[in-house]
Amino acid sequence: MSATRPPEGARAAARSAQACDGAAPRYRALDFGITEAELRHTADGTAYLQARQPLHAFPHRLTDRLVHWASAAPERTFMARRAKNADGSTGDWVRLSYAQALDAARCIGQALLDRGLSAERPVLIVSENDLEHAQIALGCLYAGIPWAPASPAYSLVSQDYDKLRHLVNTLTPGLVFAADAPRYERALLATLGEDVEIVTASGSVPGRATTSFAALRATAPTPAVDAAMRATGPDTIAKFLFTSGSTKLPKAVINTQRMWCANQQQMAQSMPVLADPHTPPVLVDWLPWNHTFGGNHNVGLTLMHGGTLYIDDGKPTPALIGETLRNLREIAPTVYFNVPTGFEAIANAMKTDEVLRTNLLSRVRLFFYAGAALAQPVWDTLHSVQEQAIGERVVMGTGLGMTESGPFGLYITRPEVRSGDLGLPAAGLQLKLVPSGDKTEVRYRGPNITPGYWRSPEATAEAFDEEGFFCTGDAVAWIDPARPNLGLRFDGRIAEDFKLATGTFVSVGPLRAKIIAAGAPFVQDAVITGLNEREVGAMLFPTGAVRGLAGLGPEAPLAEVLAHPKVLGHFQQVLNDLAATATGSATRVARLILLAEPPSIDKGEVTDKGSINQRAVLKHRAELVAALHAGAAANTLLPTTEQRRHA
Repeated sequence: MSATRPPEGARAAARSAQACDGAAPRYRALDFGITEAELRHTADGTAYLQARQPLHAFPHRLTDRLVHWASAAPERTFMARRAKNADGSTGDWVRLSYAQALDAARCIGQALLDRGLSAERPVLIVSENDLEHAQIALGCLYAGIPWAPASPAYSLVSQDYDKLRHLVNTLTPGLVFAADAPRYERALLATLGEDVEIVTASGSVPGRATTSFAALRATAPTPAVDAAMRATGPDTIAKFLFTSGSTKLPKAVINTQRMWCANQQQMAQSMPVLADPHTPPVLVDWLPWNHTFGGNHNVGLTLMHGGTLYIDDGKPTPALIGETLRNLREIAPTVYFNVPTGFEAIANAMKTDEVLRTNLLSRVRLFFYAGAALAQPVWDTLHSVQEQAIGERVVMGTGLGMTESGPFGLYITRPEVRSGDLGLPAAGLQLKLVPSGDKTEVRYRGPNITPGYWRSPEATAEAFDEEGFFCTGDAVAWIDPARPNLGLRFDGRIAEDFKLATGTFVSVGPLRAKIIAAGAPFVQDAVITGLNEREVGAMLFPTGAVRGLAGLGPEAPLAEVLAHPKVLGHFQQVLNDLAATATGSATRVARLILLAEPPSIDKGEVTDKGSINQRAVLKHRAELVAALHAGAAANTLLPTTEQRRHA
């Protein structure tokens, strides 16, 4: 059957709240491109959902957009990054125009062709977002040579380099780029054979011949590199993006030109603001390019629509959020993307920072989050600040996707969105909704879906069902079953849910969101425990704001902060409140523990996008989970890990 059409058009939907009574929220005008869906049920309970709007034509290769903008707007800034001063601070913006970007792509592409690189011997980039990283990636794209950006944490945080070594073994790269040789030399020496060329932007690796980025950039292009570009097409592998490897070693997701280009067109049809010819998108963005949100979604939309991306060297951490706020005081984005921790910091800063508030809200037409759940109190704070400053709210966009889907998959259909709403599938993407116990798994099929995992045919075969749908493992439910055009909401992960010893099924996603909301702004994330136990428990990762509860300074160890009577008293009340609102054993959190030890990247407890992996935390903190459920009375707040060790 087909879902019924909303009574108003897409633009009217964005303004519908403004036409209601005075209590209804007012939103800055925004078009929603996909607002209707077609839904078909089968006898076995499976359903198929797709947008009514067809997918429009898209480029054969994203490189064509670089060539187009280098001709149409040669002096426009494609990317910019603040210069690094000798003392480590940042200075003025260094800009890379579209004309310069194309020239760099041709020169570096020629250098890569001269080395005989290919999909069998691709380029591996191990360092952070910067202009040199961008130019090498463009050179690969132009020459048709795949590249793979690795998480910098695999080199800089990891102590055993197991994941970086796995990436090298999987790809067999012919060339590896690291921006700053001294920072990366230990990792490179530990993982690379003598047959792998090392390129750096500064410094050299001891005992190894090191090529400078400047030498690559100075290579004179020949007709061969332009011929190589013209030979690329929809099936050409553009890049490899690795999954986060939360519970297993990362898998190399094949990203073809078709996949990337189709996904950009899907994004433009769901979010028409991106393709506004009068206002090319302007981004201020820290999201890492080794992750699909930063590297595919945001870099891709910039290149697709002739926009400008300001590389933000800040991050949503206490040490680096200041740099992000500085950049947002100076550069006004037209669309702004972040993860929930970033939006939380920005929401709090805007309460008292008028310059930030004025500049950030001056022309932004869409906020968008991904990576983890955005707690409703943070959402509410953002809207409150916006209403006070500009008299209306900015739509908070969100949806669902993954590395294997390019990443864009689903997107909201209206401005009145609540935390967890996902919306409808992008044009050209078909969803298969498959019952799984009391959950429903969403599966994808469309031109933006990966053909598989590089050099892993078994994993590829396991990832697709008999109809060719990619099995996501994500669970969804209808926002309103009576109004399917509102779309879907997130319902956790299929593999995260579990049963208590009583046989009662615990739905982790909604319960986790409830705990984070109840503990805001002092809870960063929650891991739900209780598999084969009689009661549900939770391990909480606190935010930096918890120090304010204790009244202790930044020098105090976090374990000491969490042991403070005021902190314990507050969280005991949170636990009491959660118990009072529970509807049964599956929703009643009987015990909590506050964790002073942050999640470990090496152990896969945190993904590159900053979200917590429930299964990895439970696996690596199994002893703590057992202690949480051992003998203590219900409605109990236990000491932190460190306290237990010294008890």
